[in-house]
Amino acid sequence: MKKSLFLILLTASVHFANAQYKIGDTVKDISFKTILNAPVKQTDISQLKGKVVWLEFWATWCSPCVTAMDRLQNMQKAYKGKLQVITITAEKDERIKRFLQNRPSNLWFAIDTANQFQGLFPFHTIPHSVLINQKGIIVAVTSPENITKQTIADVLAGKKIDLPVKNDIMVDNPWKMVFPTDSVIKSRFLVQPEVKGLGSSFLTYQRDSVYNKRRLSMLNLSLENAYRMAYGDVAYGRIQKLTSRAIEAEDKLYCIDIVVPKGREADLDNNLIKDLSSNFDLQATMEKQRKTVYVLSIADAAKVAQLKKTTAKEKDFSADHSDFNGQDVKLSDLAKYLEGFGVVKLPVVDETGDNNSYDINLKYMPEKKGDLENALADLGLQLKKEERDIDILVFR
Repeated sequence: MKKSLFLILLTASVHFANAQYKIGDTVKDISFKTILNAPVKQTDISQLKGKVVWLEFWATWCSPCVTAMDRLQNMQKAYKGKLQVITITAEKDERIKRFLQNRPSNLWFAIDTANQFQGLFPFHTIPHSVLINQKGIIVAVTSPENITKQTIADVLAGKKIDLPVKNDIMVDNPWKMVFPTDSVIKSRFLVQPEVKGLGSSFLTYQRDSVYNKRRLSMLNLSLENAYRMAYGDVAYGRIQKLTSRAIEAEDKLYCIDIVVPKGREADLDNNLIKDLSSNFDLQATMEKQRKTVYVLSIADAAKVAQLKKTTAKEKDFSADHSDFNGQDVKLSDLAKYLEGFGVVKLPVVDETGDNNSYDINLKYMPEKKGDLENALADLGLQLKKEERDIDILVFR
């Protein structure tokens, strides 16, 4: 299985032994040690008594979170002095400052790199909203789209509200919970229904001496995403759905576990394709099609020549929607990042012709128009729209 660029909205793992708040609890005196975009640098929840407090857990790389920002800002404006929205992220303050430079806001932005608040208000997936009334009592744990202006008006009026509860299952190892086993599995293909309260994620067992390269487990993924992984992490821009049933298949989620026998690790992807095809109506094939793409090419050979040649012994990189930091990576890996993370909205084809391995850091502000192009130019690279024949994953 190739190293995945599939984006999941799964937060960092934390230990949940501390007291956890739930609907109906009174929030005790908790502190926000670092707040940006506010008249104060830090505050306590007790200092906000008398106001409705909306805690919004989010990240800049989470598209639904960023989309929800406009709603939150409108709410803050509509109930100025009566409502205080505090967004909370585990990202560093440097990243949030860059975000605010290009997306001015009337919200407060709390930094929680230690994930302390996740222990108090447990969740696995974001966005995640906690609504606290004027007396400090939690009245809702939900998703931001469920909170309307009428909701805030009802809370201010002391009325009881009944919003859909976002109730994430908090376990240290969801894999063992969903796919329990008492002994080593030689081979299997197991399909189970969606487990409500768990995020969408997958496990490739790369650090497992028993199952490395021969097992893949998926939690709450659609058949589309299962096929995408089987065909080598196909990006969303390389997918075509030919029937309405193929489109509808996105909405149904499954938990899938596949294991191939030891010594047959190379069969994992092909076996997954065969098993999916045999057990479900949704079928998928790879086909060549002419498409508009972005071509990654060298614009300044002198700058590319100045890139740091790697001394690392193995490939390693971290990435999000504003930063790619890789060791022992090729320019083709950078092209896969741009496409796989949805940084650009078209497929990306590497035509640099460069097969060297580098240590590359690409940092840019997605909120600032043209900043990605400028960051690539600093590396001696460019993106241009062209027509190319590329592989497309077709669903029928």
